[in-house]
Amino acid sequence: MRILVIAPSWIGDLVMSQCLYMELKKIHPEAEIDVMAPKWCLDVLRRMPEVTDAILMPLGHGVFNLRERYRLGKELRTKHYDMAYILPNSFKSALIPFFAGIKYRRGWLGESRYFILSDYRKNKKDFPKLIARYTSLAHTNNEVKNEQDLKEIPTPKLKTIKPDAETAYSKFSINVNSPVLGICPGAEFGPTKKWPPEYYASIAEKYLSSDSHREVWIFGSNKDIKTAEELKENIPDNLHDRVHILAGLTTIEEAIDLLALCQFVICNDSGLMHVSAAVGVRVIAIFGSTSTLYTPPTTSNALLIESDEPCHPCFKKQCRYGTTACLKNLRSEMVWEKICNKWEDIK
Repeated sequence: MRILVIAPSWIGDLVMSQCLYMELKKIHPEAEIDVMAPKWCLDVLRRMPEVTDAILMPLGHGVFNLRERYRLGKELRTKHYDMAYILPNSFKSALIPFFAGIKYRRGWLGESRYFILSDYRKNKKDFPKLIARYTSLAHTNNEVKNEQDLKEIPTPKLKTIKPDAETAYSKFSINVNSPVLGICPGAEFGPTKKWPPEYYASIAEKYLSSDSHREVWIFGSNKDIKTAEELKENIPDNLHDRVHILAGLTTIEEAIDLLALCQFVICNDSGLMHVSAAVGVRVIAIFGSTSTLYTPPTTSNALLIESDEPCHPCFKKQCRYGTTACLKNLRSEMVWEKICNKWEDIK
């Protein structure tokens, strides 16, 4: 069986989509699963053993371009796919499998794409978690009617490669054999997901102060460099030599491998939160405007810190009150106490 998947464009959603590929492999062990995704997602897909081929989606997020979608679909006809799974909810995301002549095209209903899907689900309320929605697509509507019908939701697991110690030191000035706290202070979604940098700095200071061998690595993209620098500035100067800004310096594959070496990772509800969970480290996840009921990290070894503000969750990119109280009222002292109560070896 040959399967095509149109993947989501966000790194976090992409990591969670691995549960679908894992479920499909359980049902069809010999299946070849090709996944079409944007350029920034391809290296993550290459760390998923279930994926046969990662195919570039050349169109940017939000770009319609009907002619190019028709060309891509026509190009894929030669691969003779038996089934297509369309994970984004948009109308345009379903066009390429349609133009590719794939007879069975399954996905969640969205943007009135009734005729363009041959098989669809529309009962999202019965599948609160996104990973359950993805996993359910491996089954027919009659087989799985709600989240409880899923016997098990697979846990995403990315392949990792331990970095060479000498290379890591020469490239990033880090010691891969040190106990490390990873910090991921960014969030592509927007400011309502970003815990204040000074709060992260307080956690980092406490972590570093209790053991002179410890290091802090700050991860992120080019967009997170300013936040990372602000975070470091809020840490006492005498600890700066053990705080390393990796934001904007690593590839996504390097970030995957380095996150896997961390003792703990503290992060916002973000793509790197899901990457951290998928490499098996202990995760402390901060949820401000979003909810742990929808996109929690896919690991049992996590501490979820969630706002209890009356307006939570709003799922908005900008705070309607201009306060982001959902994040600011999650004080660093409270978070540190919760971390220490869960994992004594962090003290």
